[in-house]
Amino acid sequence: MKNPFQHLVESLSPTDPQQQFFNLSKLTDPRYDRLPFSIRVLLESAVRNCDGFLVKRSDVENILNWKQTQTQTVEVPFRPARVILQDFTGVPAVVDFAAMRDAVMKLGGDPERINPVCPADLVIDHSIQVDFNRKSDSLQKNQDLEFDRNKERFQFLKWGSKAFKNMRIIPPGSGIVHQVNLEYLARVVFHHDGFLYPDSLVGTDSHTTMIDGLGVLGWGVGGIEAEAVMLGQPISMVLPEVVGYKLHGVPDKFITSTDIVLTVTKHLRQVGVVGKFVEFFGPGVAQLSIADRATIANMCPEYGATAAFFPVDAVSVQYLEQTGREAQQLAYITEYLKAVAMFRDYEDAAQDPDFTHVVELDLSTVVPCCSGPKRPQDRIPVSEMKTDFESCLGAKQGFKGFQVAPERHSAAVPFHFSGNEYTLSHGSVVIAAITSCTNTSNPSVMLGAGLLAKKAVEHGLSVKPYIKTSLSPGSGVVTYYLKESGVMDYLSQLGFEVVGYGCMTCIGNSGPLPEAVVEAITQGDLVAAGILSGNRNFEGRVHPNTRANYLASPPLVIAYAIAGTVRIDFETEPIATNCDGKDVYLRDIWPTREEIQAVEKEFVIPSMFREVYQKIEKVNERWNALEAPSDKLYTWDPKSTYIKSPPFFEGLTLKLQPPRSIKDAYVLLNLGDSVTTDHISPAGNIARNSSAARYLADRGLTPRDYNSYGSRRGNDAVMARGTFANIRLFNKFLGKQAPQTVHLPSGETLDVFDAAERYRQSGEPLLVLAGKEYGSGSSRDWAAKGPFLLGIKAVLAESYERIHRSNLVGMGVIPLEYLPGDSADSLGLTGRERYSISIPEPLTPRMLADVKLDSGKTFQVRMRFDTDVELTYFHHGGILNYMIRKMSAN
Repeated sequence: MKNPFQHLVESLSPTDPQQQFFNLSKLTDPRYDRLPFSIRVLLESAVRNCDGFLVKRSDVENILNWKQTQTQTVEVPFRPARVILQDFTGVPAVVDFAAMRDAVMKLGGDPERINPVCPADLVIDHSIQVDFNRKSDSLQKNQDLEFDRNKERFQFLKWGSKAFKNMRIIPPGSGIVHQVNLEYLARVVFHHDGFLYPDSLVGTDSHTTMIDGLGVLGWGVGGIEAEAVMLGQPISMVLPEVVGYKLHGVPDKFITSTDIVLTVTKHLRQVGVVGKFVEFFGPGVAQLSIADRATIANMCPEYGATAAFFPVDAVSVQYLEQTGREAQQLAYITEYLKAVAMFRDYEDAAQDPDFTHVVELDLSTVVPCCSGPKRPQDRIPVSEMKTDFESCLGAKQGFKGFQVAPERHSAAVPFHFSGNEYTLSHGSVVIAAITSCTNTSNPSVMLGAGLLAKKAVEHGLSVKPYIKTSLSPGSGVVTYYLKESGVMDYLSQLGFEVVGYGCMTCIGNSGPLPEAVVEAITQGDLVAAGILSGNRNFEGRVHPNTRANYLASPPLVIAYAIAGTVRIDFETEPIATNCDGKDVYLRDIWPTREEIQAVEKEFVIPSMFREVYQKIEKVNERWNALEAPSDKLYTWDPKSTYIKSPPFFEGLTLKLQPPRSIKDAYVLLNLGDSVTTDHISPAGNIARNSSAARYLADRGLTPRDYNSYGSRRGNDAVMARGTFANIRLFNKFLGKQAPQTVHLPSGETLDVFDAAERYRQSGEPLLVLAGKEYGSGSSRDWAAKGPFLLGIKAVLAESYERIHRSNLVGMGVIPLEYLPGDSADSLGLTGRERYSISIPEPLTPRMLADVKLDSGKTFQVRMRFDTDVELTYFHHGGILNYMIRKMSAN
């Protein structure tokens, strides 16, 4: 049908018919001017894509009526302008696309119909590890190792870039996906097929929200959901509440953007914004650079919101100019956004829209802080770090406790390293990493770190050689301005050499610690510390030997590295004593905002960005020389331990099979609160005593060739064996942390995969019991794919993280939720019962289901299929099955 809103189309310029747009201002609807700016993006997409089928006129009305629908669950479709992937999550997506082509061909369809419809960019940034550091050739050595380890994956991705239309691959060594997105890929306003419309996206990484800082609406989805968008399906979403976050006041001159974001993270966690949009406004926003805004938006998953939106303003346009965008582009961006009332003046309160509710932060109240030791929302003022860590030592095992006996708090273990003797104790820093997308391309904190390093060296300070220091910038531009401003040499002198351009320590690619350090930690059972400028510090993520991990600004990472411990009060104790025996305090070397801004203004210039990004797709010579097949169907190598055709579509028929009730399921795992995707999804190194290691050893690999789970995400056999293999997983069946469970029929304690395999062989369905916030953390599709392959038919939890619940639905796993007030404890569930769940017919969103135990006990739960589209996916056995049937039948 014809778009019913065609009458809104006009040209931005009477002389240029190629710049048409849907002018929402011509709706002459007073509700439009009161909508949050983020909701206006959803509205524009619905208006432009209104076809009466995927997007209906009633959807447009529902979005316009946003304020009146706050007390209801209203489902709307959203078609993002593009999709962004990183290689950890992108490889499985391309594997699925290749397998879908095979499946469509088997069902008699045209395999080349499986092709991205929505533009997709894949940035290879998650494969590199910190194997080498502190040497000038560390970068080259790490990049060489990355290529040697990942050649199969890279060849496969290069095949994908040739075989699939509308997919661009950014090669390794280019930068971190979110920074490349910010500096290079972001359009802010799309200009496609003669039309202008807001740039928007979904990404297969939860920190996709970083782009919201530039006024581009985007958030993380599961890889499964992203694949559906790439195939032309809209996202079905519940119209969100929008929390207005008002910033005012002036931050202290010693405050960094990291301090602000950690403060915002804790605040919004307390407010409760899970599943909501947060939109920033107020005069304080105008004081924040785009890098500062992007840092706040990046941490959106850590405070639980779906998106953290900063509407486009004059500062946004200045950033686009600074990063080398063309003048013509800047002109139509500004003109278009003003025409549709999406250009913001933060000083003009008359532009403030309606919000669900408003919270405020006075920037003058922000103090220097860190977060940890196990969660990003657990903010600690730097002035309290010493006392907080010492209280954590003795506190009960938990998010803020290590349960170390009081008599062991002063334990110290001497060791030798490089011919000298050192001592480790609880709180000793053994990893100090300026890493991850959050901070490593924000000039204010990176140049701040460089200036602090310069002053530290000039004061005669150094970092102990056994501390694993590293610097992994977000893009090549960072190295450029660090060198041009003269601070790179000082960072190098303190051990912060550039080790790679990618997401390294923050995702567990921290590489090995020196053997002497590991032995000392193990001998003393020490709570050693990692300090990183990242956004994630969950247990077991950064490194198996750092039980305490703190998020901090890049300057603070260096400060704690120099101090060598987190048990220090920087206000009253010297950071170190120099070679002349003089005490040096942190205040003696800390740069002010004015110092940093002066250097940034002089050295962060447009020509740097143009030079770096003009050659980004051809800068990696090994990538350019890599040969890959050009066939439209992928030829799977049965010997490959990296790339394997997944079993998701085995036995798939064109005819739809009705959903089956679950009968007499065993509980595979009985879990508590805040089980993250780090606990569920394989990540980090492959332990030598794990099921995955045994699988690889059976195929002739030695431990040094195991690589990481992330690098093997294209092999379902490895990933299934690594599901729930996190050493910090707390299973109530065992009463301790271990990647194991009890096989209930035999009573044996086994690795989780081995127990699941026993159940599979006897044809027994499986269930997982969990508490609150199940699946929080990164948007890892393997956190849903892995349980599916283990034979888990349903999860019963008190609450879910948004992306993970959606991913479970996308794999055909039923997310069940206890009714309010119910829990495993209140219902007296031990997990040793057998569970039968009756699937009602016909299914409707969020309906109740009956659970019956073999003991005779019954209770009701809610089936968390939140929309009709999710029910459609479930009936098909998942999103991908739905798409295969659709592509094969037409």
